Amino acid sequence: MKWGESDQPHWEKMRHKLPADRLRGYSPSESHSLAYSMDEEMPTDLRESFNTGPFDHPFDEYHFGAAGAPYFPPNIWPDRPGNMRELCENYYREMETLAGTLMRIFALGLGLDENFFEDKIDRHITCFCINHYPAQPDAPKPNQLRGGAHCDYGSLTIVHTDTDIGGLQVLRKDGEWETVPHIPGAFNINIGDLMADWTNDQWVSTMHRVTNPPREAAHLSKTSMLFFHQPNYDAPVECLANCHGPDNPPKYAPITSGEHLTRKFEKLRAPEFESTFESSAISSE
Repeated sequence: MKWGESDQPHWEKMRHKLPADRLRGYSPSESHSLAYSMDEEMPTDLRESFNTGPFDHPFDEYHFGAAGAPYFPPNIWPDRPGNMRELCENYYREMETLAGTLMRIFALGLGLDENFFEDKIDRHITCFCINHYPAQPDAPKPNQLRGGAHCDYGSLTIVHTDTDIGGLQVLRKDGEWETVPHIPGAFNINIGDLMADWTNDQWVSTMHRVTNPPREAAHLSKTSMLFFHQPNYDAPVECLANCHGPDNPPKYAPITSGEHLTRKFEKLRAPEFESTFESSAISSE
């Protein structure tokens, strides 16, 4: 699959540019910064991405009614490569199975019934994203990164990268950034915001970023595949009973998965790509 590579001209990729009101399709490099979701003013990220979401869901009120339709927009598929849709959908199904297994493991690790999360993820709104980090013939702007520092928004993220040129870093408790080693064939699993909400920060959302390569490696590109597992849009997220007490009150107000996701997306784009979610059926109010 070479969606991000040079054999796809920019004009062709822009034919599949993601609309302003939904995260589906192609997003060009420097169109937004992930740091915006943390209310940080940073230069736009040096990466392009292609986003897809759930498919094969029933045509019913939950998925296509006023409340649900904004979270289940149709995917946007390019004509080339011809097998891209098949590959993406197959990968999505495999990651969906893995995410469900991880959520059951999480439940057991939290002292809950193994199936505690099942009714909260059985109609999930997960986004699958292919990130391509192009070569950098020109030096980045000051403070400009391939991916600004941020936390993921959902329950967990499954990350796979294709090269060992590095760049992914996580923020340690001592405030220092640590490079995540590349292990061929392995996945990185990030904890997301909603799991931090559920556990009252017993499990913290992983602050991470993608740094630029050293100038001697600036001619190298990188591709990552990310499965942003996001519970059902109406799934209630509030502190678990065994994660708070008299001396440890809940840190986060109850929220639904969809409300949290919408608030983050509304911050995400650069001004010239400003979201128009306010005019769609999604509302964060």
